[in-house]
Amino acid sequence: MYIIPEKIHDFNVYYGDSEKLIGISDEVTLPDFEAITDTMSGPGMLGEMESVAMGHFASMEMEVPFRQMYDHMFKFIDQTKALALTFRGAIQVMNSETTELDFVQMRIVCRGRCKGITGGKAKQGVGTASSVKQELFYILIEINGVTELELDKLNFVYKVHGKDLLEKVRKMC
Repeated sequence: MYIIPEKIHDFNVYYGDSEKLIGISDEVTLPDFEAITDTMSGPGMLGEMESVAMGHFASMEMEVPFRQMYDHMFKFIDQTKALALTFRGAIQVMNSETTELDFVQMRIVCRGRCKGITGGKAKQGVGTASSVKQELFYILIEINGVTELELDKLNFVYKVHGKDLLEKVRKMC
C-alpha cells in the first residue's frame, strides 16, 4: 500500500501562531533552499565538483501576497520585529490499494524580517495585488506531525526528517 499525496486541500495563514489572517491571496511561494558551496579540485580528482557546506544556505526570500492592501499587511513591515507566520493546512492523500481519500496535517512556520513591500495597483473594482517580501532566518515544515525540515540560521539548527544533522558540529564548537 502506498499513500499518494494529491494536493493541498485547504490552508489558512496565521500571524504568529494564533491570529488568523484574512485577505492573504490563495498562493504563497515558499523559499528555495540553495546550499552554499565551494569548488573542489586537485590531485586524485577528475576535474571539479561543488562541495556543500551542510546546513548553510544562501539568502532565503519569501513573498507574501495580499489581495488588497489592508491593515494586516502593515504589521509585516515593522523592521524592529520578526515577522512570524504559520501556515496550517490539510494535504489530500489517496490510499493506493483502496483508492480512498484521506487528509494529513501540514504546518509551516516562517520567521524573518521585512525586506520590501509592493504597493500594487489601484484600479476601481479590483484588488491591489500588494505584497510583502521577507528575508527568512527560520523555517519549519511539518507533515502529519513529523518535522520534515527545520532550519534556524540564528541558532545553528538544521533537521531533516527528524534527524538533527548538525548536532555533532554544535558539540564540537
